[in-house]
Amino acid sequence: MRRTWVFLFFCLLSQMAWSQKRPTIGLTLSGGGAKGLAHIGILKAIDSAGLKIDYLTGTSMGAVLGSLYAVGYSGDSIQKICEKVDWDLLLSNQAALRNLYMEEKDEYNKYDIEIPWVNNSFKISTGFLEAQELWLKLAELYHPVTGITDFSRFSIPFRCIATDVGNGAAVVLKEGDIVNAVRASMAIPSVFTAVDYDNKRLVDGGISRNFPASDLKDMGADYIIGSTVAGGLLPPKKITNALQLLMQIAFFREAEDNKKEVPLCDIYIPFNLENYTMGSFGSAQSILEEGIKKGRELYPQFKALADSLNAIYGVPEKTPTRLPKPMDITISGVELHGFSNTTTGYFLNTMNLKLNHTYSYHDLAKMVRKAYGSRYYSRINYRLHPLEDGTYKISFDVTEQPLTFLKASIHYNRFTGIGLIANITTRNKIFSNSRSMASINLGETFRIKGEHLQYVGRSKKFGFTVKTQLDRLDVMTYEQVQNKQTGIFKQNIFEVSEKLHYAPSTNLTFGAGHRWEWLRYAPRITSNVDFKGGNTFSTYFVYLRYNNLDRVNFPRRGLKIDLEAGRVGGQNANFKIYYNGVEPSDPDSTRIDEKPYLRTSLNAEGYLPLARRVTLFGSAQGGVNFNYHRNIMNEFIVGGMSKIFRNQVTFAGLQEGSIYSPALLASQIGLRTAIFPGAYITGRANVLFNNFISRSYFFNYKDFYSGYALTFSYNFALGPLDLSVMYCDQTRQVQTYINLGIPF
Repeated sequence: MRRTWVFLFFCLLSQMAWSQKRPTIGLTLSGGGAKGLAHIGILKAIDSAGLKIDYLTGTSMGAVLGSLYAVGYSGDSIQKICEKVDWDLLLSNQAALRNLYMEEKDEYNKYDIEIPWVNNSFKISTGFLEAQELWLKLAELYHPVTGITDFSRFSIPFRCIATDVGNGAAVVLKEGDIVNAVRASMAIPSVFTAVDYDNKRLVDGGISRNFPASDLKDMGADYIIGSTVAGGLLPPKKITNALQLLMQIAFFREAEDNKKEVPLCDIYIPFNLENYTMGSFGSAQSILEEGIKKGRELYPQFKALADSLNAIYGVPEKTPTRLPKPMDITISGVELHGFSNTTTGYFLNTMNLKLNHTYSYHDLAKMVRKAYGSRYYSRINYRLHPLEDGTYKISFDVTEQPLTFLKASIHYNRFTGIGLIANITTRNKIFSNSRSMASINLGETFRIKGEHLQYVGRSKKFGFTVKTQLDRLDVMTYEQVQNKQTGIFKQNIFEVSEKLHYAPSTNLTFGAGHRWEWLRYAPRITSNVDFKGGNTFSTYFVYLRYNNLDRVNFPRRGLKIDLEAGRVGGQNANFKIYYNGVEPSDPDSTRIDEKPYLRTSLNAEGYLPLARRVTLFGSAQGGVNFNYHRNIMNEFIVGGMSKIFRNQVTFAGLQEGSIYSPALLASQIGLRTAIFPGAYITGRANVLFNNFISRSYFFNYKDFYSGYALTFSYNFALGPLDLSVMYCDQTRQVQTYINLGIPF
């Protein structure tokens, strides 16, 4: 370390002897995916030392972090940005759940496989990521330099490296749109889609020049600091799969290129991050800490260099901030590309974009997300072009979604058994501005559903839905005191429903509708109380739904509410009730009331992050069938930990079908902790208040229940896996519960 300082000191004296010009310092940051987050520790150390960087280059993740530093963000602010980022969302083709239209949320991210119908046949997806949310995040971060197309005009002149897929040559990006330039530099082949840029198709710069130190020399840097997180080539014995082999071949050139680039560095900073991979974004905090640790080690060296330069050439003039203040912009023109299945009018109307109006970058991002939430588009990029009068023209480059998808997933739990769920969804097939779909569950349980959603008007605020569904379920019966399993009955449910809805925002909808239901019960294994026969009835209802959860699986933040109130009309019950397999001698004891009654139901859940890995959540479920005493077949059914069927109230401690009640309220509270990426431990406790307002003549369950569960969850390719142990105080039983995937 001391020899380095002495060397730098003599270099500075030599420079002073020949010229009074202050030597310039360049910084280069390598690519490396998630491992590149370690560069932030070097940026923080440079800031702390007061060392002025004059030129900056980067590749891939180094281009992302380097460009942010170049436009004016400090090392501290870049760290805060990265700590708040939802990497799972940014590095996917998914949208934030809260940005989707309300009627799209229930079906979003529900299936493991989605195969598009393109050119009269189903095409297997390439798996490449458009990464819409990543693009929008970059556009937000670079908004302060909107209109600057020459990267040398940034606070620190900047260049990044991409690779031309046509000839494999390195392409130095130093002008144009900074968002697309950085996106091109990090377009890892087989992961991200290539980027069209200046009549070239570009991919990740790490293939051609992952450590662009020579570009700093070309820019005029006298001294070079180089930080690399690249681990080099793998030993042959560690290449165990095709992906590793492809990556090894791709980085042959990088290994050879580094022999030329590394010697150009006056301060060379190699990281040893062999415990992490390019995709270790779930370990982002640990990688950041490794970088900060390295930065502390290098701080004395950076400080000595800064002090030496300042002593000879004086302290550079400082500005309060290098980052320009974001300015609202007025859009006076628009240019659109990529439309065939939808119209430009629909697109602009969906965003509510108006010419000669002033927008902030938050406004633009919100409008793009609104159009993306319509599910008609897989990518929406924009570029702002400054005009002579101070306004801007905005040009949109759009990639549309195929209109038809075949989808499939697997679901398993104790109640439904294992089943393959298949779905076909098509848009604008029957009428424009619509979505039609059919789903089927094949396995131990048979379920089939068809639905048509029709929007009225381009804004998608008004619409109506028509739905039909048939369920054939085997339901276990439980003894009403000790909750021991006593039998099984077959349940068939057929439903036809229609509803009108209005959605003033993407998180709220309300409306009114009608639902006709036909139910049939038949014992398969007799129990102490058996029902045989059927019932039909209609319900007219109004409802309200609110959902601003941040994700479908394992949400961290937000609130979801489903509230319904209605009137159940006269029933047509044709039932026989058996006690221990025998029909009672008193017919009046099994008389069924068919009079109409009022009904309400509520399902609400909320999530709040308490720490980086810990989420607090709570829920309230329940409902009331008013004046429901001798009515039958529309009770609330308690048990299970996953929503599966009509009228279900989940409860930790009881299996599905454990309790039937006309009036109840259940509340739950819990904590979920991420123990490693994709894996969680959840503890929860719940209570159930039963039989208030109405009490059933046919069921005699307790008025209070309490239960608990401890769950291990893992979010993997087939969907979330939940393994639970649960206990109920009233039954004094310890039970297990397993659920894989998302229910039908």
